[in-house]
Amino acid sequence: MKVTEHIRRAKGETLFSFEIIPPIKGRSITELHENIAPLMEFKPPFIDVTTSREEYVYIDRDGLLDKKLTRMRPGTVGICASIKHKFDVDSIPHVLCGGFTKEETEYLLVDCHYLGIDNIMALRGDAMKEEQYFEPTDGGHLYASDLVQQIRNLTCGKYLHEVIETDHNADFCIGVAGYPEKHMEAPSLKTDLKWLKHKINLGADYVVTQMFFDNKKYFEFVEAARKEGIDVPIIPGVKPIAIKKHLHILPQIFRIDLPQDLIDQVESCANNKQVRQVGIEWAIEQSKELKAAGVPVLHYYSMGKSDNIKAIAEAIF
Repeated sequence: MKVTEHIRRAKGETLFSFEIIPPIKGRSITELHENIAPLMEFKPPFIDVTTSREEYVYIDRDGLLDKKLTRMRPGTVGICASIKHKFDVDSIPHVLCGGFTKEETEYLLVDCHYLGIDNIMALRGDAMKEEQYFEPTDGGHLYASDLVQQIRNLTCGKYLHEVIETDHNADFCIGVAGYPEKHMEAPSLKTDLKWLKHKINLGADYVVTQMFFDNKKYFEFVEAARKEGIDVPIIPGVKPIAIKKHLHILPQIFRIDLPQDLIDQVESCANNKQVRQVGIEWAIEQSKELKAAGVPVLHYYSMGKSDNIKAIAEAIF
């Protein structure tokens, strides 16, 4: 079922969803299932599965380092199929511009269609570690809007090299990212919203925001988006802080601000166990306010662990 249909059927009730990352290759999927299972009591209508970019590794060959390009966390579509089969829950693969050609993207979308996957999260993806700025893969897309266009074209039977007349076209519901504190590369929030509106005009159906820790920024973002004519559901993304390093890592990677009160609480913690509890309590307060405001879904960035997300969900749902 499409995300937008889940929201419509909820009739104003806030839904619970979360996001997971694939395990490092060579690891069993059982551990992932064990992290998902405790969250099923909160009846998530859908679960997102991230896709990682390729990266370089160096292999020692008789004293010489051989540079190879690889993916450390493959298996996104397979995990989505596994989730649908094991938990009977809709799963949403993240599809990236970075690291994929247009042809590879088309094959992935065909696989999703055959597997009965109804939703796609279309993202540009980050620059590789060796790149200062995002560089598209040779034969790939530069912008998420181009990816949205390809997905929407495929639902109309327009494949890369031919138009196919069929009664069995895919009909994907397309999600895109929104940035309450603007995308790091955007010169202003207004410009960022202009490009978000462009993705909606091309066929995106809903928005999931980057993490934020001050709800005021989400509410202001939604208000500004509505003024730009963006009328699709805007789902807030919530991440509980779990370790002290997050005070430095999250602002550096995601270009976000942390409230001083949260910073003070984390800095006063003696260990990461206390930090994890602070993160849970902060996310609970965020979630209560967001739910009271009638957000369609509370979407949590679990990053592979479920204990803190479970504690938050127990207080909210």
